[in-house]
Amino acid sequence: QVQVVESGGGVVQAGGSLRLSCTASGLTFDDLTMGWFRQAPGKEREGVSCIPWSGSSTRYTDSVKGRFTISRDNAKNTLYLQMNSLKPEDTAMYYCAAVTHKGSWCYESQYAYDYSGQGTPVTVSS
Repeated sequence: QVQVVESGGGVVQAGGSLRLSCTASGLTFDDLTMGWFRQAPGKEREGVSCIPWSGSSTRYTDSVKGRFTISRDNAKNTLYLQMNSLKPEDTAMYYCAAVTHKGSWCYESQYAYDYSGQGTPVTVSS
């Protein structure tokens, strides 16, 4: 049974930091391309960042470039999203997604991913 579980969300003041984590059980983590997505109330889900199985290349949506860093530790079967200089507009439910794909690139579209978790909430107060 596949389980994708996010953690690390919370409430933080503007300018603060959070680190999200994601584990994926029931899958071979080394074979996974992973992504982070977010959905704010009343808005559509948007891609935040993605990383291929090797971690060799990463992609970010423009609004988080220079502030967020995606990384993975395949030995620990864990994906991370370090979020610095948080802004109120970063407030959303953050989701981790996975797809079995061992290419050198990652997918920005949520529709490319087969598995996703229940999300972890991030609230940034002004």
